[in-house]
Amino acid sequence: MNTRGTGTIDRPGTRDPRKQDPAMNPTVTEMPAPVNSGAIESRQNRNLEMQLIPEALARAHVHERLQQAESEHRGHRLAAARRMQRRAERASLRARRALAMAVMQ
Repeated sequence: MNTRGTGTIDRPGTRDPRKQDPAMNPTVTEMPAPVNSGAIESRQNRNLEMQLIPEALARAHVHERLQQAESEHRGHRLAAARRMQRRAERASLRARRALAMAVMQ
């Protein structure tokens, strides 16, 4: 049985750093720069988007309510205009009748 063994990354074969395999324990200067900066940025953007979701939902809800209120307002104005038109037509008929009665006498 080999007593020296290569060990693992978590448990190297020896505790003496000079005797360890350089591939097993790279120094800080040999480590490549992190490539995941895009992943961090993406994560931050996602977190920002997640935080802005309630605001976006509230904005959409307010927009929908404003459209609904405007639609109802147009409906009320249309109904009022039809009422006034019917009232004007009745007044016109009364005036015609009154004129016809005055001419006949």
